[in-house]
Amino acid sequence: MGAENAAEPAPPRQSRPVLGLITIVAIALSLFQLYAAGIQPLGLFFQRPIHLGFILVLCFLIHPVFGPDRPRGLAGWLIDGILVLCGVLVGFWVPWNIDIIANSIFPRQIDVAMGVMTTLVVLEAGRRAVGLVMTLIGAVFVAYAFAGSHGELPWLADWMPGILNHRGYTLDRLASQMTLGAEGIFGIPLGVAATFVFIFVLFGAFLEVTGAGKFFIDLAYAATGRQRGGPAKAAVLASAGMGSISGSAIANVVTTGAFTIPLMKRLGYRPAQAGGIEAAASTGGQIMPPLMGAGAFLMSEFTQMPYVHIVLVSIFPAFLYFGAVYLLVHIAAVKQGMKGMKTADLPDLRVVLAGGWHFLLPIGVLIYLLVVGYSPMRVGFFAIGAVIFAAVVRALLDFSRDNPSLSGLIDLARRGAGLTLDALELGARNAVPVSVACAVAGVIVGVVGLTGLGLKFSSMMIAFSGGNLVLALILVMIASLILGMGLPVTAAYIVLIILVGPALTEEFGIPVLIAHLVVFWYSQDSNVTPPVALAGFAGAAIAGSKPMETSFQAWKFAKGLYLVPLFMVFNEPIILGGPLPLVLWNGAIAILAMVAAAAALEGFLWAPMRLWQRGLVLLGVIALFWPDLGAEIAGTLLLGLILGMNQVKGRRMSAAEKAVSVAAAPGRA
Repeated sequence: MGAENAAEPAPPRQSRPVLGLITIVAIALSLFQLYAAGIQPLGLFFQRPIHLGFILVLCFLIHPVFGPDRPRGLAGWLIDGILVLCGVLVGFWVPWNIDIIANSIFPRQIDVAMGVMTTLVVLEAGRRAVGLVMTLIGAVFVAYAFAGSHGELPWLADWMPGILNHRGYTLDRLASQMTLGAEGIFGIPLGVAATFVFIFVLFGAFLEVTGAGKFFIDLAYAATGRQRGGPAKAAVLASAGMGSISGSAIANVVTTGAFTIPLMKRLGYRPAQAGGIEAAASTGGQIMPPLMGAGAFLMSEFTQMPYVHIVLVSIFPAFLYFGAVYLLVHIAAVKQGMKGMKTADLPDLRVVLAGGWHFLLPIGVLIYLLVVGYSPMRVGFFAIGAVIFAAVVRALLDFSRDNPSLSGLIDLARRGAGLTLDALELGARNAVPVSVACAVAGVIVGVVGLTGLGLKFSSMMIAFSGGNLVLALILVMIASLILGMGLPVTAAYIVLIILVGPALTEEFGIPVLIAHLVVFWYSQDSNVTPPVALAGFAGAAIAGSKPMETSFQAWKFAKGLYLVPLFMVFNEPIILGGPLPLVLWNGAIAILAMVAAAAALEGFLWAPMRLWQRGLVLLGVIALFWPDLGAEIAGTLLLGLILGMNQVKGRRMSAAEKAVSVAAAPGRA
């Protein structure tokens, strides 16, 4: 997961004692989380504050107050030292005083002061770990809570439209809302980050340090390298595999893109095309089960549906997305006359599996435990245990074949201990941005709950859309893009679902789960949609191409990000299920719609398509989205006719090309 919406900056130059302290705190946090996940579950007012305290301390140690390029100095250490102590106090206060707080009718002034301090410290942590925009949004919501005749800032009410006005709240009331209940900073977003998300981030860190990333990349190359555009197709598959580990678009780009983008360029893809393909494929990591960039865990909490149910219904939409990207990559390769890579340049599938079969064990354990009904935290705990077990077994098997000795065994144990500590530290470091984002999101959630802003925003949305569902969905898409300019994907999803969720479900009749999936999918668009397209920018940096050109390519290849949510809304059985014939029919036309949309976009499938054919294909795609069986049948017949004509044309062109090559061969007339 890591920093979801920004490329990882160069780590600040820290002194050895500071790096050592970061390591100690990070390892302590990971061990605490493992204890709570697998040994002794803790109540929410123990787990969440302690987790946040660790995260705040790590954040202020990792991110100096004056930025990564300047030494802290005396002034910096004075500020950061105070903030580190505040982080410790945040983690300590509520658990230590829980009995007094729970039995108090009115909050004590010391508790109000702690609430104010916690809110301010969380906002500052958001500025450092996520970005200034996140902090500004949180501050705007705090100011909104104070705006009203009974609030601390009554004059602000004069600047707001009438529908947004409310009574206003005092500092004591807002501080209590933020930290003395489960509807503010210690609410659902932080609860998910402190439990499910962290343990799976840690699971990904253990896989990463043991080499699972390289295994998935090599496996993708071995499977697709010989095909046309092999490296690009490998990027799609590798990003799907890496997405199941990291769930971060940027992390996927910089991890898999370092291998795939240079190979795509060597094969003939333009630099912007190569970077765009990697960005689009990596964005799919956010919607790829089981992690979905923390989305599955949050959806489970918000909708009160089992986590495994969220994962299962998300498999087919993810298949549609990656299938569309894969097809667009194939069409681009065919249009440019590309060939596959040479066998000698590819990893051998047997060798890859022989070297990394043990990475499949923890994935299998994870899937099995989810299916049989274990809680996600327990699943993550046992999956981490499976990674360690598999790595130890593999290391001992290799050791036994290489002239084993006592000194060699000691070195092996040292390496294993070192990797374990590295994974514990990496997992905690990677969890800092998402946990801080969820804490700031808790501030927003608390204000929305206190002021009733969600219902007011829903009324505004209905007014702007005129009750038209398509316009409402376009408004959601635009809002998600704007939020994505400054927020991580997870935070954008939380804010947006709180604001527009009630309107989508209550006013437009969209089922709760589909509403959450639509908002979550649209929250990804800032990764690939210009002018934001942060995954596209990361791909451009690796490809050496222009950021905007690369972003437009990413936007083109990621079209499934916009079409699949529409299909969820207008063809509900692919998510909600129903009679088997109906589910199969909707699944089939969804696949047909994605294939046809890709063909219309590229003007090519088996052969070039004329402009009028592309127009008819678009009409057919719209008919497939229409929630009417007659329209769907008509669209299917139209697409079958146009695509069938294109296939016949492709066969004729292929036969003509073969005839030309035979005639041009040596010894032929």
